[in-house]
Amino acid sequence: MNAKLTLGPVFFNWPPENLRDFYFKIADESCVDSVCVGEVVCSKRAPFFEPYAAEVIDRLTAAGKEVVHSTLALIMTTREMDLVRDMAACEEFFVEANDIAACALLSGRRHALGPFINVYNEGTLEYLAKGGAERICLPPELPEKSVSALAKTSKAELEVMVFGRLPLAVSARCYHARAHKLTKDNCQYVCAGDADGMEIETLDGDPFLAVNGTQTLSHAYYNLAAELAALLAIGVKRFRLSPHHTDMTAVARLFKDVLEAKESPEDAEAALAELVGGAPFSNGYFHGREGGRRL
Repeated sequence: MNAKLTLGPVFFNWPPENLRDFYFKIADESCVDSVCVGEVVCSKRAPFFEPYAAEVIDRLTAAGKEVVHSTLALIMTTREMDLVRDMAACEEFFVEANDIAACALLSGRRHALGPFINVYNEGTLEYLAKGGAERICLPPELPEKSVSALAKTSKAELEVMVFGRLPLAVSARCYHARAHKLTKDNCQYVCAGDADGMEIETLDGDPFLAVNGTQTLSHAYYNLAAELAALLAIGVKRFRLSPHHTDMTAVARLFKDVLEAKESPEDAEAALAELVGGAPFSNGYFHGREGGRRL
């Protein structure tokens, strides 16, 4: 079967020491095959983790994990462009592009694409694969029918996100700062107060979305544990878990056990519900329905 798990980049603003220890635990205890490291949402957060980055990468590599260097999802300044250029210039890095500008910089060498790149059809997939993209994490809103069509022709390895709040959008504006009556330039890093994002309600008080700095996420946690068999059947062999403030080593083990038929999807979902404190699950996009639905 050779199914593999990828741990996606941490979207949230966790204290740098906590983030370091998180990756140490992933290195020492997790069954994931690949780990994405790097700031994707807000470049202002990146300097805090820099003192620990080399040690984290060494620890993950020594544990046999493939390290993937993720780029920003939205590049807005010259400084941010320079950061991406520097990463792309490191030929020893396996880089995951999350902005189309990063794809251009990486053209001609092996790289990966994150879910922020809109790969919706075979033509786009073929074009990007010819440019050197050998692994592509598909946008989470694609239904099974579309994933199946892409898998039939793809020369790149396809990856599907199967756990976590879905990344829906990244904006130039910082919603988190505005909610606290602050500006983006003087945000005081208030996003650090919400380890899994700040939950948003409709005017009627119903849970709706989650906000993480400049990023909009789904309120529900996407969970395709019950759909893993269907994904395997259409040719997908790599599955992405998005990190949250829970025991991600246990999350990874549950998905691995379902993939290896050591655990039923029903039992895995019950265990996952406990791990995320009863947060709602969704799988609507996979079934061609509204993303927040649970079918």
